[in-house]
Amino acid sequence: MSATILSQTRCILGEGALWHPARQSLFWFDILGHRLFENRNGIQREWAFDRAVSAAGWIDENKLLIASERNIFVFDLESGQETHVVDLEADNAVTRSNDGRADPQGGFWIGTMGYSAEKGAGSIYRFYKGTLRKLFGDISITNAICFSPCGGFGFFTDTPTKLIKKVALDSDGWPLGDAETWLDLTDLDAGPDGAVIDADGNFWNAQWGASRVACYGPDGSLRETVAFPAKQISCPSFGGSDLNTLFATSAADGTGPDDPQAGQTFFAQTSAKGQLEHRVLLD
Repeated sequence: MSATILSQTRCILGEGALWHPARQSLFWFDILGHRLFENRNGIQREWAFDRAVSAAGWIDENKLLIASERNIFVFDLESGQETHVVDLEADNAVTRSNDGRADPQGGFWIGTMGYSAEKGAGSIYRFYKGTLRKLFGDISITNAICFSPCGGFGFFTDTPTKLIKKVALDSDGWPLGDAETWLDLTDLDAGPDGAVIDADGNFWNAQWGASRVACYGPDGSLRETVAFPAKQISCPSFGGSDLNTLFATSAADGTGPDDPQAGQTFFAQTSAKGQLEHRVLLD
């Protein structure tokens, strides 16, 4: 499988790839560039914000729920209007939002982290029907938030630990008990970043510094890897009409001339089929 450039725009820190099933388009963010992008039928749009924005869930065809460094808000893609929903560590100047994704029950999980990856400064929260609740704390770099097709399990990582955690979820999507280590990647010469789970339960993980997305089976075994032409691959998403296109964002932050396509956004065709991104329920 060879990767193709979707967008030549160089993101400082590309993240939050989201295939919108109602619009049939890909959204992604440049966290440090304070921008949101959409590619729809080969046409790219972008929106600028006054703060870091990092991840989203879709509400309907024209509205997203977006996480920023200080709040979660509804964003109207046509008017550009923001509607504040709830504060997110608004009184903490050290942190910003990072990785996030909607769960099968309609909740939206969002992680925070320090701007300088301060040790233990981050947490993972869940917004569900009007309530924001802290789920896990003492995390340095929140990543790999994704969910099993059955909705019974959630996954995440604290990137520096290189341990993928798994937690059981109840029928409303709230965690049952403590998270346990599901996949140990401490031998990996890269950092586990964003992740998504396909329709068969395979875990697809962007691996920062390795120029790839790696696929692990439900048993944790490495199944395959997809190479991308940038070192710092940050977040994958399945999309396209058949949900077999693997998109991936990347980051230019900290790179040099030996990584000329850093920060661009890519896609590759696969034999896998992704899950439809789940719709966020506001109430």
